[in-house]
Amino acid sequence: MKDDPKRWEKYLNFYEAQIDEVINNFHPDLWWFDGDWEHNAEEWEAAKVRKMILDDKPSSIINGRLQGYGDYDTPEQNFPVVRPHFNWWELCMTINSSWGYQPKDTEWKTPYEVITIFADAVSNGGNLLLDIGPKPDGIIPAEQVHVLKELGKWNKRNGEAIFGTEAGLPQGHFYGPTTLSKDSSTLYLFLAGKVSGDIMLKGLKNKIKKIRVLGTNETLQHKVVGKISWSEVPGIVYIDVPEKVQDEYMTVVALELDGPAKLYRGMGGFLTN
Repeated sequence: MKDDPKRWEKYLNFYEAQIDEVINNFHPDLWWFDGDWEHNAEEWEAAKVRKMILDDKPSSIINGRLQGYGDYDTPEQNFPVVRPHFNWWELCMTINSSWGYQPKDTEWKTPYEVITIFADAVSNGGNLLLDIGPKPDGIIPAEQVHVLKELGKWNKRNGEAIFGTEAGLPQGHFYGPTTLSKDSSTLYLFLAGKVSGDIMLKGLKNKIKKIRVLGTNETLQHKVVGKISWSEVPGIVYIDVPEKVQDEYMTVVALELDGPAKLYRGMGGFLTN
């Protein structure tokens, strides 16, 4: 751009004309930009582009790859350890190791891996954008079909904990993904793989009315350990999850609470809050 400003200006006019053409012909609900790291916001005229889109359709959503003028983060391939800065975010991930169809790439993710990655994203308030690469004739490879079908079956069994829920508990309360119902009165715990022994939940102030295993008619028992009558610090909840009720990939346990979830975030002891 700096070496040939006229050429860059010509390209800006071209790409903004393309955006204008898409706006006038399709009025998209979602815009997904890529490659913004090659130039800064001023060089991309990002503010102008955002205004073009929202002047046509104020409800349009723009992904985060518009140099600070988007609406949600899009971490790619590498899963974030902490939640991204935007209020909304989406993990972009391939079903093997490549975007699109690559016949030599046979590093397929297993259904277990995709399901646990998906649950972890939802637990952190995110979405999973899973890449599917059809062959040149439009056929989706059998390995991808298998993963998608297994994910679909798992969602059918456990969708209550996924769709229409909120991000789960802060780190430290449960060693695994969690979500909450919209009213926060149901807490969902995701158990990866087969569980041996009781699962543990810390810092829950609420009383538990009922515990269900999603996808089954099974209910579970629990006990509270370490609760002291004169301390506001809640005890530790232990839940027995028998092997016979566990999911092939990831079991989801629903805790129906006596009201919206209330958490203790202190360091323990008599006078802590």
